[in-house]
Amino acid sequence: MEIHDLLSPEGVIANLKAAGKKQALQELAAKAAKLAGVNERIVFDTLLERERLGSTGVGHGIAIPHGKLRDVRRMTGLFARAPAPIAFDAIDDVPVDLFFVLLAPETAGADHLKALARVSRLLRDRVMCEKLRATDSADALYALLTETAASHAA
Repeated sequence: MEIHDLLSPEGVIANLKAAGKKQALQELAAKAAKLAGVNERIVFDTLLERERLGSTGVGHGIAIPHGKLRDVRRMTGLFARAPAPIAFDAIDDVPVDLFFVLLAPETAGADHLKALARVSRLLRDRVMCEKLRATDSADALYALLTETAASHAA
């Protein structure tokens, strides 16, 4: 599973303008719900419930909010870059500026875990994160996120 399998050009927010964690989750849920064709409130509640289990802020300014939903038909990703880092209760207490939301069908099973692992591998790449932070164009962000698979396959 590659990033281009999860993410479309429409699934990139170049300038997420949220003041806090809840607002960020609301904005991310609104966009992700449109992409997945599901109810925004259900997406928000699913992401919020996952956060209650433990923050999806994985450290180094990165968060990977995710959840499984009954009405989601295919794995759907959303990437967002915040120009100003947002307090997100991350495991290292560093505010988050790079977000990758992943919505999966309830029946996804191992595919959900594979997708999370793929996103995590991508965002653990420090050079990639520096490039993402230096870019404020949605098209350029999408190109960066999806070119990695092509360059690693070559």
